[in-house]
Amino acid sequence: MVNPERCAGVDTIEPASIRWSTIRFQRSNQSYRMLISLCQFILEGMLLTTDHGEYRIASFVDEQRMCRLYEKFILEYYSKEYPTLKVRASQIPWALDDGIGTMLPVMQSDITLSNGNKVLIIDAKYYAHSTQVQYDKHTLHSNNLYQIFTYVKNKDSEFGDKPHEVSGMLLYAQTDEAVQPNQTYLMSGNKISVRTLDLNCDFSEIAMQLNAIADSFLAA
Repeated sequence: MVNPERCAGVDTIEPASIRWSTIRFQRSNQSYRMLISLCQFILEGMLLTTDHGEYRIASFVDEQRMCRLYEKFILEYYSKEYPTLKVRASQIPWALDDGIGTMLPVMQSDITLSNGNKVLIIDAKYYAHSTQVQYDKHTLHSNNLYQIFTYVKNKDSEFGDKPHEVSGMLLYAQTDEAVQPNQTYLMSGNKISVRTLDLNCDFSEIAMQLNAIADSFLAA
């Protein structure tokens, strides 16, 4: 229980008056980023009811916002639970032969985990359907696969002739569909995996799933 004395002098504000875009994070308040993002998600997903001005959570939430929250959750989990790893949402430079990259889009990874010369790039995906279906055949979302492959191959080239291991993973939030992706492919010398994360369970079980990913790909 929160000690009321510690909240003395703290005012309440209307959720609609919060200007989320003006919040800036620095080293002193970086640890609050995930918590504030969660508060924003909850408040913006609330609808005013007709019962005494009470709020309730909306029955649907924008998929894009859910995806951002999902990405941040995974990133913050690894940052906290794996301090020996380098955990970032880093940009990946293009492997250019002549150094000219005019008009090339930025390659921004969701989560990059590094342990020395071992790297795992995770692209977190939160979709209503983790596969696409045509003529009763389930296949992966092609754009997702092309994207993670591009990230991995360009990151791989950074190491040059040095011993290294760069892998990629599409990590979907598990749905209630009967078919769930669970494959590992070896593409041009790199592992590209497709997995699902079951969020409909106790946090300890979610942690076990995330731990298994890091341990299997980045163990020394």
